Amino acid sequence: MEFAIQTDSLVKRYGSVVAANGVTVNVREGEIYGLIGPDGAGKTTVFRILTTLMLPDSGSAKVCGMDIRKDYYYIRKIIGYMPGTFSLYQDLTVEENLEFFAAVFGVDISESYGTIREIYSQIEPFRKRRAGKLSGGMKQKLALCCALIHRP
Repeated sequence: MEFAIQTDSLVKRYGSVVAANGVTVNVREGEIYGLIGPDGAGKTTVFRILTTLMLPDSGSAKVCGMDIRKDYYYIRKIIGYMPGTFSLYQDLTVEENLEFFAAVFGVDISESYGTIREIYSQIEPFRKRRAGKLSGGMKQKLALCCALIHRP
């Protein structure tokens, strides 16, 4: 595989606002690449497109050689996405959030425990606490565990 990420002329609009305007990026496998820009430049939109959480209005993109439109199911299996804002279920406990995301990804928590062991050991004492009652740092650790639960 030559490129880990390829985009060609990605465009995404929200009504009259153009969030991504003709974004073309080629990132080689193993290359470290930073996507930087001011607020509202479209960085989050591009990430959401690459993680198949939304489709572009036009243009194309591939992740690990897979097309975001045709191969979204496989792309979701190999990517762990953790948004910048807390996006888990506030009313569920730590344990229930992990069980929910494991079920969504079709994995058993015990099979994935090795992937999240180090992080989970820090939040395990709070496993019965509702996610909304965790401190900011603990919420981030829980979100990271949920993003990695399927061993992307």
